[in-house]
Amino acid sequence: MADCDIPGLVSAIHDADARACLVVTGGGISAVGALFALPGASRTVIDAQIPYARSALDAYLGAGVVNHVSAEEARAMAVAAHARAVQLDADRQRQAATVIGVSCTAAIATDRDRRGENRCHVGWHDGTSGKVYSLTMDKGARDRPGEEAICAAMVLNALAEASGLESRLPLALLESEQVIVESV
Repeated sequence: MADCDIPGLVSAIHDADARACLVVTGGGISAVGALFALPGASRTVIDAQIPYARSALDAYLGAGVVNHVSAEEARAMAVAAHARAVQLDADRQRQAATVIGVSCTAAIATDRDRRGENRCHVGWHDGTSGKVYSLTMDKGARDRPGEEAICAAMVLNALAEASGLESRLPLALLESEQVIVESV
């Protein structure tokens, strides 16, 4: 696995034979902007949704999940995004070899007191398999843009992996932080 920068990874993602629907909430949203910042987004992105209110996310999923901002929620979001990708990509003349759903649910630094941990859960699903990446961040160690950057990098790395790429963005994790990976 080779480290790269955002433009390099996004260009590689756009050149891969994969198309995706993305759904992000709470953090990781700048990954969508990164995909559109370089030419080629139309080869990669089928759809991007940002259901920020919990009611909007419940509507996207068709039902609420028990644990909000969790690996369970990221998995459900990725599966729903994959189903949407399959539905929306059906009309394309050139079907991609891989159709992917990518998700991110996060609770990151905010301007109010929040009792829970600052965390990010990113998932991908291709109809057969997938993964969920979970990270609990040291609360107060970074500002919101710093935590957003990590979430966005995790989203782009998940999309790269699901697209069959070896390159990844390095994550600026603290010694006490670790990404937990679960296969779906």
